[in-house]
Parts: sequence; C-alpha cells; structure tokens
Amino acid sequence: MVLDTATLRIAFALMALVLVVLFYFSAYRATRSPYAAWWCGALLFFLTGSGCFLLDGTPHQVWANPLGNTLLVHGGVAVWAGARSLRTVPPPKWAFTGIPLVTLVASLLDHPATNTWSGGAVFLAAMSLTLGLTSRELWRLEPGYSRVRIPLAAAAAGVAFFYFFRWLVFLVEGQDGQVFTTVFGSAITTLVTMVLLVVVSFSMAALSTEQQTRALRVVATRDDLTGLLNRKAFLDLAAERLADPSVTRGSGALILADLDHFKRVNDTYGHAAGDFALQAFAEACTATVRSTDLTGRYGGEEFVILVPGASAERAETIAGEISRRLAAADTPAGIEMPTVSYGIAAYDGGTSDVDRLVASADAALYVAKSRGRNRAVRSDGSH
Repeated sequence: MVLDTATLRIAFALMALVLVVLFYFSAYRATRSPYAAWWCGALLFFLTGSGCFLLDGTPHQVWANPLGNTLLVHGGVAVWAGARSLRTVPPPKWAFTGIPLVTLVASLLDHPATNTWSGGAVFLAAMSLTLGLTSRELWRLEPGYSRVRIPLAAAAAGVAFFYFFRWLVFLVEGQDGQVFTTVFGSAITTLVTMVLLVVVSFSMAALSTEQQTRALRVVATRDDLTGLLNRKAFLDLAAERLADPSVTRGSGALILADLDHFKRVNDTYGHAAGDFALQAFAEACTATVRSTDLTGRYGGEEFVILVPGASAERAETIAGEISRRLAAADTPAGIEMPTVSYGIAAYDGGTSDVDRLVASADAALYVAKSRGRNRAVRSDGSH
C-alpha cells in the first residue's frame, strides 16, 4: 500500500488522538502541571489542524485549508507557552492572537478555494518561529531542571530549522518545485512529525513531573503572604551558606528587621492594610538585595536577611535602602507605611551557628527599639 499524504494525515490524526488520551491520563491527571495542560492543548490543535487538510480537493477546502494552517500554528504557540510555563513565565497574550491571525489572513487572501498551499509562506514561517522560541525556552531552563531538557531543546531546534528550510525553499522555487516536493513535501513532513511527537511526548512526562515537584517545593519553603522563604527554609539554607566558605567568602552579615508599631497598622487600617505593609516590605527587600542573598519572613512582622560577603557598614546601607523603598511604595489612600527597626550581626569564617547569629542580631534589634525605633543598630552597639 502506498502511503500518500491523505493516508499519512489520517494516521497522524489518530496518533495525535491516542497521545492526547495517554498524556492526559499519564501526565496531566497525575501532576496537574501547566506544562502538561499546554502539551495536551498542543496535541489537540495538531489533531484538528491535520484533520482539516483531509478536505483538500473538496469544495470545503476554501475554509478548511486556512483553518488547518491556523490550528497548526496555534499548536506551535501552545508548545511555546508550555515551555515558558516551566520557568513560571506566562505566555505573551499577542502570541495567541497575532501569530495565528496573521496566518489566517494570509491563507484567506491566497485563493484557498484553488490553492492547497494558500498562505504557505506565512504558515511555514510561523511554525519555524514558534518552535524556535520553544527551543530557546528549553535551553534557558536551569541546568538541574531535568535530564531531558537538552534533548528536547535540540529536537525543537531541529524541527524549527526543518520548517525554516521548508519556508526558504518554498519562497525560492514554489510549492511545485522539485526540491520542495521531494525533500519538504507534506507527506515527508507528516511522517517526520509523527515520529518526533511519539518520542517527545513521553519525554514531556518527565518535565511535567519535575514542574509539579518544584511547585510543591516552593509551597513547602515559601511564606504564603510575602513569597519569601519561610523561617525553617531560611534557617536551613543559611546553615548551608555558613558552612560553605566559597559562598560566605569568610564573612558577611545577618539583618533582623521588625516593622515598628505593626499592631497599630492593623488596628487603625485593618488587617488587609497590615498584609499590604508586609508584602510591600518583602518587595522592598527583594528589590534591594542580590539574588544570591537570602531573605525570609522570620515570623509575624519580623524578617531576616543573610548577606554573604557584606560588612556591617554595607548591611546598614542595605537596611536604609529597604526603608527608603518601603516609604516610597504606592499605598492605598489613607494608609501610612510603618517604619522599620534593624538589628545587624556581622560574622566571620569561624561562624557556623545560625541560631547564635540570629540571637546576636535580635539583641541589636532590641537596642534599636529602645533607642526610639526606625534605625539600624549593630550587634557591637554602634549605629
């Protein structure tokens, strides 16, 4: 039996349907990860888009061909969106309207009733673009994300280049050119895509599981309100940093911060205002410290920051910048942000006890409170 384009498209549609079912039950229902949801959506777009092309050569081609192009491009966008979800970055809204809309318009304007490749140049360029962006997102994942990250990125790049050369040859010699029909024709492309989808789909399960694992890890280590490290996670990570000379660089500082008269904020403006103040302080901390520093909510209105390599003077500067950012935060009408008191404890390479370091900073914080609040005091009593 000769496997013509129509036969291959039917096989592709059936395979995509089977993969949707398998991936839904084996990955999405098990993990509920956004990545699994996007990949299921992509498979559905590929399934329905391929099905539309079965109407080529019939009176329905006039609408089925442009719709098929658009659905396949939507599938490419969904694959890209799924890859972005692994970095918890939402997909750009324009991608779901702009790229498919341009593909649809180009297909409708290119005589779809008689031209089976209506809008072909735009369609091929859109597929190359979305798959190339997918590869880029996978390469940008941190190295420890998953062992399948690099093979999947390479596979996406390979398919993107395949579509790019299809587009290039299509522009040069047209849809009836010898190289295009022999090397980049619909039958060959369908066969290549079938093989890749089978191989790639089951690798996707590993990324879905990893995404769920990381999400659960964030829930376990982060404070719900502020998004900062919770107390246990901070203390555990701080102990690891103190034990690693390559991170501490032999010295550093720990800052313990307490929002002044926080109860008064809750009593005067309500608990929603108190929550806003805590979130605003957390944002001020995040905007001030380095990504390598540790910032956590120690409890209630108390926060703790570990700054490896910083002197006591540098820690004071950081505290002042955090207070400045908090005071400048946009607040709901009538709400006044509280001031902040800080206790600073410097440490050297011989320090390994986190609890003792926190206790030293807490003693300095007590002094700051007794001196009138809204100030930073070092553990040696200076300010």
